[in-house]
Amino acid sequence: MSGSDACPAGYRGDAVGFEELLAARGWRAARQAALINRHKVPVLSLTIVMPGPVKDNEWARRAMREASVSFDRLCERSKWPVLSCEHRWLGSGPEALYAVGAEATALKASTVELEDHDAIGRLWDFDVIDVGLSALSREALGFRPRRCLVCDRPARECGRSRRHSLDLLLLAIRTVMDGHHATAHC
Repeated sequence: MSGSDACPAGYRGDAVGFEELLAARGWRAARQAALINRHKVPVLSLTIVMPGPVKDNEWARRAMREASVSFDRLCERSKWPVLSCEHRWLGSGPEALYAVGAEATALKASTVELEDHDAIGRLWDFDVIDVGLSALSREALGFRPRRCLVCDRPARECGRSRRHSLDLLLLAIRTVMDGHHATAHC
């Protein structure tokens, strides 16, 4: 946030360092491989899109809870058994790993639909790792790339170029969270 702006209440928390982010990513990759080796099914890795240095905050935790509920409902509707489910609440942000008895491309297609169905889904990052330890991409399944929180460009493009300020990204997240809160309580 710029020096004169107060940090939005939902974003407040401790800044996380690059080393902590790398350590969390390394742990996830090792755990994904272990779960695939143990269960012989695809693994779904769920993290939350939270730009800036604060990854564990009220917004991220609320988005994780909502994503977990939506994913649980998807598995129930699809009759996909969840063989393992692990949630971690870290300074690097909340994360979850699920070993799911489902075909990997069907799982990825369904989670892309979850991400794209609801405004809060734009904060969810469902990655599907198949039994060969390859991550499935949206584009490989014919879906559009994830959209930027602020504009309609691909999120990867805006993120790499730092096209939007952190202030503007946090305003977009606040709008998503406030809008979801309002519709969830109607």
